[in-house]
Amino acid sequence: MQYALTAAETLQAEQEAIGHGAVTVEMLMDRAGDALAEAVLRTAPSGPVAVLTGKGNNGGDGWVAARLLHEQGREVRVVALTGSKGLSGAAKAAARAAIDRGVAWSVPDSALDLTHGLLGASVIVDALFGFGFHGVAEGFYASAIAAIDDSDAFIVSADLPSGVHADTGVVTGLAVTADVTVTFSAPKVGLLLEPGASHAGEIVVADIGVPHVYIDRAGCLEIWDRGDYRGLMPVPVPEDHKGSRGRVLVVAGSRAYAGAAILTARGASRMGAGYVFVAVPESIAHIVQGVLPHVITHAMPETPEGTLSEKSADSLLRSVADVDAVVIGPGLTLNPETVALVQRLVAGTMVPLVVDADALNAFDSTGSAPLYERQGPTVVTPHPGELARLLRRNTADIQADRLVSAAELSHARLTCLLKGARTIVSGDGRAVVTMAGNPGMATAGMGDVLAGMVGTLLAQGLSPFEAAALAAYLHGRAGDFGAAELTPTCLTAADIDAFLPRAVQEVMA
Repeated sequence: MQYALTAAETLQAEQEAIGHGAVTVEMLMDRAGDALAEAVLRTAPSGPVAVLTGKGNNGGDGWVAARLLHEQGREVRVVALTGSKGLSGAAKAAARAAIDRGVAWSVPDSALDLTHGLLGASVIVDALFGFGFHGVAEGFYASAIAAIDDSDAFIVSADLPSGVHADTGVVTGLAVTADVTVTFSAPKVGLLLEPGASHAGEIVVADIGVPHVYIDRAGCLEIWDRGDYRGLMPVPVPEDHKGSRGRVLVVAGSRAYAGAAILTARGASRMGAGYVFVAVPESIAHIVQGVLPHVITHAMPETPEGTLSEKSADSLLRSVADVDAVVIGPGLTLNPETVALVQRLVAGTMVPLVVDADALNAFDSTGSAPLYERQGPTVVTPHPGELARLLRRNTADIQADRLVSAAELSHARLTCLLKGARTIVSGDGRAVVTMAGNPGMATAGMGDVLAGMVGTLLAQGLSPFEAAALAAYLHGRAGDFGAAELTPTCLTAADIDAFLPRAVQEVMA
């Protein structure tokens, strides 16, 4: 497991390391500069280098890199948006050391002058802003970012591409699009979340001497490796039988959306459930039975519009007593009777529950309180728009800080799986980012398969946080395998369960 840090967490880690005598500011800067220089030598071993520096320690890192590259015999020029007189402390000392050793440098006084300073460079080191950047790059700094992105040079960014918010990945205005980002001590959250992830290029994590005791802390965003996921995988054993592999009830579908129930049940089945029961409106029961002969189908009373009727509530509440987990929501629609049914089921059962799609939308009028207050283990699986409605926000607010937004709808018993590029799973005081998935998965029905997978893992005894995290990763990797074979353009939700075995094999290898 690795941790990603916010700006505040990074600053705290560095200050504690300095305060306990583990490192000094000068040591951190020297090692950061050395890591930048090493990245340039590795990825672009020839050609002139331009180092764009700003004020503060990030600029100091750039000055150190320039000196070290110069000492290696590379042609280097520093284009300093802040001259040495505008620097202080370790950054000023780093600039003075580079100048004293003969590093060429200039302070541009116009955008044209700045562009001329980059001419002929085959590599540009972006050392304009550090992890403390927020807001919008303005004035000369905006011109510098534009000049970097307009160049044909190979771009190496220090810590984060300038213009990317360290905590959220949000880009407001201009931002550098790097080929390589050398980030110090630990990945920054903004490098992992879109759109920051698309600006980062290859991410290299450089150890600059901050001990891991100050970095690896509970509550920071987690990045799991395959071993972390492997440790959660329920593995069939010889004494297993269908009753011990988990019994999942899927409450889903309507006359217009029979496919939603089918996709959800397929996700639950392929994830290894011993029994999958599907409760659907009676008019589509034969469709589900025809496609899924291994699933037990319950034909339930329906409304004139072909949605589940509230008359189904008592029967479903009795059925819940005989299963290990329930998935509710895909394709239900927002018929008033169906909404009432959802609200009764969510409130009336203590069985582990996955609340997805229209079951989330059924709480638009009440907000998130009924979900937040539920006593049984619960996983909610909203996309940004659904979470926005539950939290009484707009979608842009959710996307502006996905990590904080997901945490707001989570606690020890309630896990929020916030879907989208780089899915966030938040619950029980923890959060993990899903480093799997691709744009080809942005099609209808993908979330239905995922909901079914989560339901099975809950039924097999995983906690809400564990079930959501493992399902999100396996779902994403199945999508990656599917996109590689079928192309992102041709991948559909109906393909995903066929690629899930490859994802499981990879995790278990």
